Amino acid sequence: MSDRPSVCDQIEADLLASAIGEADAATTRHVGAHLDRCGSCRDEFRQYRVIDGAVVGLRSQSPPAGAVAIARERLEARLLDLRSRLLAYRIFPSPFGDILIARSEQGIVLIEYLERASLGASRLSRVGGVEAVEDGEEVEALYRELRDYIEGRTTRLQWPVDLRFVRSDFHRTVLQATAAIPYGAVISYSGLAREVGRPRAVRAVAQALRWNPLPIIVPCHRVIGASGALTGYAGGETTRKQKLLTVEGVPVIKARRDFEIARDAMYIRLPDDTEYCLPSCSSVVRLSGTHAGCLLFGSRERAEAAGLAPCTTCRPDLHPLPLRRGAMPPSDGPRGRAPGFSRSE
Repeated sequence: MSDRPSVCDQIEADLLASAIGEADAATTRHVGAHLDRCGSCRDEFRQYRVIDGAVVGLRSQSPPAGAVAIARERLEARLLDLRSRLLAYRIFPSPFGDILIARSEQGIVLIEYLERASLGASRLSRVGGVEAVEDGEEVEALYRELRDYIEGRTTRLQWPVDLRFVRSDFHRTVLQATAAIPYGAVISYSGLAREVGRPRAVRAVAQALRWNPLPIIVPCHRVIGASGALTGYAGGETTRKQKLLTVEGVPVIKARRDFEIARDAMYIRLPDDTEYCLPSCSSVVRLSGTHAGCLLFGSRERAEAAGLAPCTTCRPDLHPLPLRRGAMPPSDGPRGRAPGFSRSE
């Protein structure tokens, strides 16, 4: 085990940022105060400055060859590796409990519901190869946007994302399909499995969503059981899922053991169709059962915001559904589409 003080481990990322001139004023002052009393960190700081100065100097020269070129590549790779490991995070209170937001240079890397407001309660404390640094204004701004979203004041989060915590290519495919589910709509796990071309992989799809590192941005709360029950959620509690869906205007009712979607109070888009229907539409009735593969919308407005036209057979525009008695009241938030899913890899 290393005898290095923990405070030195914690300040290493700020040390690097200050050495290469990318720290804000407050961080620079904090690092300076630490260097005044820590000789080992002063030495490390000088080494970072030497490396950064060498890289800057080499970049200004004509393309080198041989051993110098190799040294330059190694220096730049070292700095790139150090910077890629830095993750800025903050923990915030929210209507759903404490939420951690973490971002890298590429984008948002993690949104996590926490049982307690501590980094030790987060998966960040158990992931190797990263340096988690508590951040200020930048992550604070992200939280304000997230708060507006979960309270229904906006319907879009156009954030770039860093998918380094996604577990496999299959999980990545599932999350991409989930990100395409429109705001105010739900689909079953089996329907999502069909969307990714693996209709028999329902449990695998559910597992991918269970380990979703970006809930809300990748809206796994819009995926429900075949019976209409909310079932599980990456956020842990189905009450969080219920609240998010209610904000989006999806009618949710309290069932015997869980919350469930009021399917008879929702508009339906059949697989690959460009129209939305009433539940009583003859096209829908022929499906029978669980509406597997269908998108269910909480309102006509949401269906039309997703680019769908009213069915010319059942005419939901002329015969709209009444609000289901006992359903949670929908949000009066603005119309819109699903949050953006801009990948940075």
